[in-house]
Amino acid sequence: MAFESLAQKLGDIFKKLRGKGKLSEQDVKQAMREVRLALLEADVNFKVVKDLVSKITDRAVGQEVMESLTPAQQVIKIVNEELTELMGSKQSKLNFSRDITVIMLVGLQGSGKTTTAGKLGKLLSKDGKRPLLVAADIYRPAAITQLQVVGEKLNLPVFTMGQQNPVDISKAALEHSRKHNYNVVIIDTAGRLHIDDELMMELTNISQAVKPSEILLVVDSMTGQDAVNVAEEFNRRLDLTGLILTKLDGDSRGGAALSVKAVTGCPIKFVGMGEKLDDLEVFHPDRMASRILGMGDVLTFIEKATQDLDLQKAKELEKKLKSQTFDLNDFLEQLLQVKKIGSFDQILNMIPGLSAQKLKGVEFDEKELVRVEAIINSMTPEERSNPSIINGSRRKRIAAGSGCSIQDVNRLLKQYNQTRKMIKQFAGFEKSRKKGKHRFPFFGF
Repeated sequence: MAFESLAQKLGDIFKKLRGKGKLSEQDVKQAMREVRLALLEADVNFKVVKDLVSKITDRAVGQEVMESLTPAQQVIKIVNEELTELMGSKQSKLNFSRDITVIMLVGLQGSGKTTTAGKLGKLLSKDGKRPLLVAADIYRPAAITQLQVVGEKLNLPVFTMGQQNPVDISKAALEHSRKHNYNVVIIDTAGRLHIDDELMMELTNISQAVKPSEILLVVDSMTGQDAVNVAEEFNRRLDLTGLILTKLDGDSRGGAALSVKAVTGCPIKFVGMGEKLDDLEVFHPDRMASRILGMGDVLTFIEKATQDLDLQKAKELEKKLKSQTFDLNDFLEQLLQVKKIGSFDQILNMIPGLSAQKLKGVEFDEKELVRVEAIINSMTPEERSNPSIINGSRRKRIAAGSGCSIQDVNRLLKQYNQTRKMIKQFAGFEKSRKKGKHRFPFFGF
């Protein structure tokens, strides 16, 4: 989980502050020393930590905080504001051209450029753009094929010219996009070391040839300070317009995300939050700061739910709930709908007050969904629509067909029956409420 280690440490620090009630200047300074240590352990740049803690301390020992009725909450508010400012203050949007928007993706080998090209293309196509992926990596074996495979999976067009000069490929791709009405060109360039002058000059030549609206550096966030150093050097040579941080979901420290904007001046525009081809998010500094401080990220949760959930299926489910015809097909469908939003850890981090570390005693086994799906798919249509007919021999057959145990089948049926019972109780309550038999004085119904 992104920032898990840092979030846990900051949470412990602020918990101690809240337990004190009124705060002295010494209390605040002690807390800031602990915050400083937590940030350094998260691999945040030393100068960035020094400046950040200094700003927070100056504000936190002021009269407004010390005389507040909830000084600890005021301190947390200040930390939230300063973290937001550190990561860029507000969302940095892509610069779109009136004609064709050219986006160059650059970076080291292994940073995830090719997959990110596809993810970015899909994200833009959802916004009504017509992207063209361009295979300009002629050096890495199978790089062109990889982009073609990614494009095919996402139903995105890929422009290739084999092993020809990347500058010529990029110019030809731009001409091709004009002829075929593509309005975004995403160029997947070869990975290279920033100290390789010849290959860095090639990027400069591509940039001069196609005049990109965006030059985005794709960096692996798990490399911490190395990612920041790479960004600094690429920016010096290419005048980057922004960054895409990959593998942020696996970075428990978060040093790169917290350092890179302050060190390079380049805004983070997108973050990769998983391995799926739709796991690319627009970067919002304020929302990320809230996640780090355990405040959740409701806006991103709502956006993902709106994008990923099938509203028509939701309406159909509502009808079934009202008529109490909820069967195992519906049970599976709802689990798969939730799965579309993200992993349970990701969902928990978006909900205020919840996180994986705060629910230490609760295990969320992602494999459970796979088991549930296998068990239900091993049932006959009649069994799925009428689970009450599933007797002992049927359970044995279903277990064998799904590769699970009979206990797994029993557990699933128990969960389904509990869900169905809750639905029945809710439906009964709704009827009574509409007749005026139940009223909640605080909510007026």
